[in-house]
Amino acid sequence: MTLNELFQLPPYGLAAPEKESALAENLSELTRRHYGNCPEYRRILDTLGYDPGRRYAYSELPFIPVRLFKAHELRSVPKEQIVKTLTSSGTSGQAVSKIFLDADNVRNQSKVLNEIISSFIGKQRLPLLLLDTEMIKKDRSMYSARGAGIIGFSIFGRNSVYALDADMNLDMGKIAQFCEKHADTPILMFGYTYMIWQFVVQALEESGRRFHMNDAILFHIGGWKKLKDQAVDALEFNRRVRACLGNVRIYNYYGMAEQLGSVFVECEHGHMHCSNYSDVIIRRSSDFSVADTGERGLIELLSVLPTSYPGHALLTEDEGEILGTDDCPCGRLGKYFKIHGRIKSAELRGCSDTYERR
Repeated sequence: MTLNELFQLPPYGLAAPEKESALAENLSELTRRHYGNCPEYRRILDTLGYDPGRRYAYSELPFIPVRLFKAHELRSVPKEQIVKTLTSSGTSGQAVSKIFLDADNVRNQSKVLNEIISSFIGKQRLPLLLLDTEMIKKDRSMYSARGAGIIGFSIFGRNSVYALDADMNLDMGKIAQFCEKHADTPILMFGYTYMIWQFVVQALEESGRRFHMNDAILFHIGGWKKLKDQAVDALEFNRRVRACLGNVRIYNYYGMAEQLGSVFVECEHGHMHCSNYSDVIIRRSSDFSVADTGERGLIELLSVLPTSYPGHALLTEDEGEILGTDDCPCGRLGKYFKIHGRIKSAELRGCSDTYERR
């Protein structure tokens, strides 16, 4: 099944046997493609004993650590075909990943993101409240995965308003005017987890101010490390967001700059879901063998989207576990899983966790 054929299906519509066959075909082809077109990637795979003529199950395909993109510029297309270079987030002084995208890669990422998010909110564009500052578009030092996320999510909204001013303070008047204008319409909101917590939830709690939205949807992404340090889990985060903002449906999702577009959205039952375009393998840290369902290990992310760079099989620095396949109560097919957080020895990274107030 080709990528174009996958695009014709609902994003969570393939059951395990069909999906595994489609992923094996596409991921094997991507491995051969990048092996032939990215010299650095080829040297890595030669060292690992990869044989381009052999048929592999996709769990057997070689993977590379996500941190490799911080040390090397990896691309599989000529430099003149690159239309966008995306950088990952990092604290001051850290190296950042550089992801090189050609026009096909950009188009497919946008299409997949649209299919996944629309399956949760519908096709209609909703009034959009961005829980960030408009400076994200003007300050090039802030334009990385965070800026790309803000701009990328904006395609789902209309009449966009930024909730924070240039000093990262809530613009109460602007928010109140936005809520009043769209009181009879569902409202869409987007932001980064820790920034929502610090600059929206805690700021509203300290001010004693509340907004009573009748029907809102919040998508948020980003690390949970600082919230866990404050003993704030997803249930507490959701409870206090609703206490501040009203009737809000809240969707957390997981993704990274190195596989932009292939996001994993948390359903109504608190489970992260793999779409038709991606998958997750949990690997034991002792020998990188495939862990069993319910067994904790390192998360490997697989995506059929990275065609201009070898980012289709990446070992992350996050720990998680598979909860099941094709049987989530929400009705979506595919694997669903839980994230336990960053492994202790990994460097701090993430759009919201590494934000430093200036």
